[in-house]
Amino acid sequence: MPREYVIREGSQFSLVSQAFRDGDQIPVKYTCDGNDVSPPLSWSGAPSGTMSYALIMYDPDAPAGTFIHWVLYDIPASITSLPEGVSKVESVSGVGRQGVNDFGNVGYGGPCPPRGHGTHRYYLALHALSVESLKVRTRPRAQDLLEAMRGKVLGHALLMGTYRRNRF
Repeated sequence: MPREYVIREGSQFSLVSQAFRDGDQIPVKYTCDGNDVSPPLSWSGAPSGTMSYALIMYDPDAPAGTFIHWVLYDIPASITSLPEGVSKVESVSGVGRQGVNDFGNVGYGGPCPPRGHGTHRYYLALHALSVESLKVRTRPRAQDLLEAMRGKVLGHALLMGTYRRNRF
């Protein structure tokens, strides 16, 4: 059973991308076959009392188990969108802090399923939190974030896109 990286607590709010609709294919630009840049995102309807956000992007269909593509946290509550192509550095001014994905890199690593493995689902799980900052180690992984968020989640939003690589 693949692991989920969303804490389904509190109220649900809306997360969308201008690049693809929920359930649609993620454009090549945002994958390892393209420019490998993060897609633009925006959200609305977060619960009152939200002090910050944390985002985890994951692929539950990876052959070796759930694969983490993006860990972004300490996103200020005043932000309701992320631009395309968030820099792949630990601290992004005005945006938040980034952890390590399962490629072993800081920041976003786009969809990149093994060739011939079929269509994978990619979930962007955004959590509204009751604290301004999560106390986590430098360069945290998704599991570190999940542990730090426990008891602090006011709400969550999910956006799912799919991607399938050509056989060659």
